[in-house]
Amino acid sequence: MPKRKNSYYVVWKGRQTGIFTDWEQCKAQIMHFEQAQYKGFPTLEEAESAFKQGYWATIHAQNKGVISSAGKNNPSIIRNSLAVDAACSGNPGKMEYRGVDVASGKELFHQGPFDEGTNNIGEFLAIVHGLAYLKQINSAMPLYTDSMTALAWIRAKKCRSKLERTAKNNVLFDLVERAEIWLKQNSYTTSVLKWDSAQWGEIPADFGRK
Repeated sequence: MPKRKNSYYVVWKGRQTGIFTDWEQCKAQIMHFEQAQYKGFPTLEEAESAFKQGYWATIHAQNKGVISSAGKNNPSIIRNSLAVDAACSGNPGKMEYRGVDVASGKELFHQGPFDEGTNNIGEFLAIVHGLAYLKQINSAMPLYTDSMTALAWIRAKKCRSKLERTAKNNVLFDLVERAEIWLKQNSYTTSVLKWDSAQWGEIPADFGRK
């Protein structure tokens, strides 16, 4: 079933908080705002309910329901796991990525937005960040991604994006270089798995802006 387009954006933590009817207005409140909390919704009713409910309660409730009815009781889904995803407004455009605990729906890390990025670069960085995070806390949980491209780049230990480096995305390319170095200098036992979106619905780390 096609995903409904978001028309309303809730900002719980940003320069201004509230409900916005345009993504550009929302972006102005959260861009470069540390640990901003926001999410898009298809209807005003859903946005108002979420704003009253609060960020973490909303994220937890939606991530519990983000797995489709076909996948809710699927034993193939490892609940004690980390899911990562990226979002990009434009191509290239403003890009960000995050990691979410599948069992609880809690956001474990969130980076960006970064100027002049791509979704594939974000997916790649999200996986490397997740691998480093799990190694740091000595966790054996697996990591889910829904990006075949990023998986291939991880196997190659190289970001193979054709995006050109500019003054605007220089910080992003620095992160890419650091990620590639980390992959070459570190070993890990984490299982990096492909999230089956067709069977299970959107990955729990999805930003919900499609």
